[in-house]
Amino acid sequence: MSLFITKPLEQLLAQASESEKGLKRTLGATNLVALGIGAIIGAGLFVRTAAAAGQAAGPAVTLSFVVAAVGCAFAGLCYAEFAAMIPIAGSAYAYSYVTMGELVAWIIGWALIMEYALGAATVSIAWSEYLNKLLHGGIPYAWSHSPFEGYTDSAGVVHQGIVNAPALIILLLLTLLLIKGTSESAFVNAIIVFIKVSIVLIFIVVGWKFINPANHTPYFIPEGTPAVTDSAGKVLADYSGVFKHGWGGVLGGAAIVFFAFIGFDAVSTAAQEAKNPKRDMPIGILGSLVVCTILYILFGHVLTGVANWKDFVDPEKGREASVAYAIHSYMPGYDWLATAVTVAILAGFSSVILVMLLGQSRVFYTMSGDGLIPKVFSELHPKFKTPYKSNWILFVFVGLFAAFVPGHVAGDLTSFGTLFAFVLVSIGVLILRVKSPNIERPFRSPLSSPYFPIVPILGALICAAMIVALDAQTLTVAFVWMAIGLVVYFTYGKNNSNLRKKS
Repeated sequence: MSLFITKPLEQLLAQASESEKGLKRTLGATNLVALGIGAIIGAGLFVRTAAAAGQAAGPAVTLSFVVAAVGCAFAGLCYAEFAAMIPIAGSAYAYSYVTMGELVAWIIGWALIMEYALGAATVSIAWSEYLNKLLHGGIPYAWSHSPFEGYTDSAGVVHQGIVNAPALIILLLLTLLLIKGTSESAFVNAIIVFIKVSIVLIFIVVGWKFINPANHTPYFIPEGTPAVTDSAGKVLADYSGVFKHGWGGVLGGAAIVFFAFIGFDAVSTAAQEAKNPKRDMPIGILGSLVVCTILYILFGHVLTGVANWKDFVDPEKGREASVAYAIHSYMPGYDWLATAVTVAILAGFSSVILVMLLGQSRVFYTMSGDGLIPKVFSELHPKFKTPYKSNWILFVFVGLFAAFVPGHVAGDLTSFGTLFAFVLVSIGVLILRVKSPNIERPFRSPLSSPYFPIVPILGALICAAMIVALDAQTLTVAFVWMAIGLVVYFTYGKNNSNLRKKS
C-alpha cells in the first residue's frame, strides 16, 4: 500500500462534526484572537528580538520582522483557509493527511513537536531568565541554566550550569492548568494578554523619547565586523557568514525572530474547540497576526534605539533579560517600568507556554486517534475532557529539554519546525485546490486563482528561504530529528495506522 495514502476529506469533516464525543467547543472569535496573541507575544518579542539584532541583523531587525511577517501572512492565509474548511484539532498534520498522504502527515506531525514542544521549552527557559532578573540574580547560575551553558566573566570567574529548575516549575504549573480545562486556560490567557500588551505599549511610548539615533547607524551590521568574544576568548557572535551581516543578516535575523510568530498557527490546533470555526478561525489566525506584527516592528525599533545592538551579545549586559537591561541602563527614572516589564514578561511567557503545550497535546490527540502514536495520547479525563495523560507525557519531554538544553538551540529548532509546517500547509492548499476544487471553502485565501495561486506559492518560497538561512548546526540537528521520526513511523506508526487497517 502506498506510503502516501490520504485520509478521505469526508471522513475528516465527519470527525470534526462529532464534537460531542470528544473535545468541547467553548472558544469564540475573541478567545481565539487572544489565544493567538497570547502565544505570539512572548519570548519572540522579549528575547529573540535582541538575539536577532545581536547575532545577525543589528538595528535592521525591524526589517527582519517585516520579512518574517510577510512569510507568515501568506502562510496564515493558507492556515485560515484550511482551518475554516476542516475545523479539527491537529493543525498542519491533519491538513497534510488529506492533501499529501500519511507519510507527509507523519513528517509534519513529527516536525510540529519541534514547533510546539520545543517552543514551550524555549519560552520556559526565557521565563527562568526573567525570573532571575526580577530577583536580582538570586537564583544561582548553576540552577537556572543548562549544563551545556557557561561563560567566564570579567573577573575571571567561570560560571557553569547544572539544571534549569525554574523552567521545570512553570511547566508543571501550566500542565496542571491545562489538565483542568480549555475554557479555564483561555480565561487565564485573556487576562495575561491584556496585561502584557499594555506593558508593551507603555515601553514603546516611553522608550521612544530615549532613542539614540547613533544606535541606528549603521542600520545594517557591516561586512567585516569582528567576532565578539568573552574574557576567555570564547566566541559569542561571529559575523563572517552570508546571513550574519547586511541584507543577508536581515534574512538571517528573520529566521531567528520567526520564532516570534509561532502563535497564530497554534490557533488552528484549537479548531475542534471553536464554537463557530468557519467564521471564527480566520478571524483568530489573521487578527492575532496583524496586531502582533505592528507591535513587533515598533518594539524592535525602540529597543535597538535605546540600547546598542552589541550590548545584546554580552552575557554581562543585555544578552539575557534584554528589555529590563535596556531600561535600567539607558532610561533613567524608569526603574519601575523595568520591574513592570519583567512581571508582564513572566506573565506573557506563561501564556505562550500554555498555548504551546495546548497545541502540542492537540496534535498528539489527533495523531493518536489515527493510530500513528499510542492510544494513551488521546485518552480524555473523565471529568475535565482534556487529554491529561498526553499532558503529563508532554511535561516530562518538554521538561527534559527545558532543564538541560540551552535556550538558543531549542529556539532555532522551533523555528525550523514552524517554517517546515508553513511550507507544507502552503503546498497543501495548492494540492487541495486541484484535488477538490468544488468543496465548500468558508474562507478562501486571496490571489489564489487556479492558474496562478500567488499566496500559497509565495508562502512556501519565503518560508523555505528562511529555513535555508538557519545556521548549519540547527539544520543538522533538525534533519537528525526528522530521521529519528522516520524510524518511529516505519516501526510503529505505519503498522498501527487506522487508515491502513480499514483499507
